[in-house]
Amino acid sequence: MTPLRRRMTEDMRVRNLAANTQRAYLQQVHAFAEHFGRSPDLLGLEEVHAWQVHLIEVQRRSTSTLVVATAALRFLYNVTLKRNWSVEELPRSRRPRKLPVILSQEEVTQFLEAIRSVKHRTVLMTAYAAGLRISEATRLKVSDIDSQRMTLRVEQGKGHADRYVMLSPRLLEVLRSYWRIGRPQYWLFPGRFPDQPVGASVVRQACQDARRRAGISKPITPHSLRHAFATHLLESGTDVRMIQLLMGHRSLATTAQYLKVATSTICATTSPFDRLPPGTSQTSPETPADHV
Repeated sequence: MTPLRRRMTEDMRVRNLAANTQRAYLQQVHAFAEHFGRSPDLLGLEEVHAWQVHLIEVQRRSTSTLVVATAALRFLYNVTLKRNWSVEELPRSRRPRKLPVILSQEEVTQFLEAIRSVKHRTVLMTAYAAGLRISEATRLKVSDIDSQRMTLRVEQGKGHADRYVMLSPRLLEVLRSYWRIGRPQYWLFPGRFPDQPVGASVVRQACQDARRRAGISKPITPHSLRHAFATHLLESGTDVRMIQLLMGHRSLATTAQYLKVATSTICATTSPFDRLPPGTSQTSPETPADHV
């Protein structure tokens, strides 16, 4: 490990960046340095700009990759190397804002019934029932289930924050049936080795297999169930601030995105057009309806 890599790693750890973020930043800085064949501390703004262009026009990388690469270089030069660059000189790349594809409750049922493995079905049921990220669901421990208070303890979720989420009575029965089959001791969903939780990649693959068997055309990942959880709660009338708490969102704006996809709520809203006086909506003879 080079001194610069060690120092950047220490800076990220001091700032409590997630392990996945640390790995992604180091990979991006390594690729940047390898492209120019020099240490990053010998490179400057021109090389950063050239690298961004190279990622887009030559490597044809996604916007998400460009966002991560730019964030990694901003951290390297602003924090670790302490270059006195203004924000305008190294602008952030922005992801296009896309709305998530939401599964209906019928599609969730159809999908879950298509999962063959009891363990995989139970972990994905838990993700939907409690609105968990896949990393949170797979790393649940047996001791995180509190049937007295009807809560699940999520330890060190995104942002290194603990929180409690709802434990539905139906999910509790599912978890009890699952426990009687496998008798997990520490991790609720152990992997190939009992001292390790099931891998997120294994559960993602189970999602793809089940989606094909269920014949659902919509893309499905474990995170799709988290989106469905929030949207279905919103459509059933749950307050958006309560959903924010359950989801573990720092900002209410993040939770508010589900207002855009809660179709039953949108469709229940009366258009002002429907309040116009009778006769306004009639098609005139000069404009036949079939010509519109």
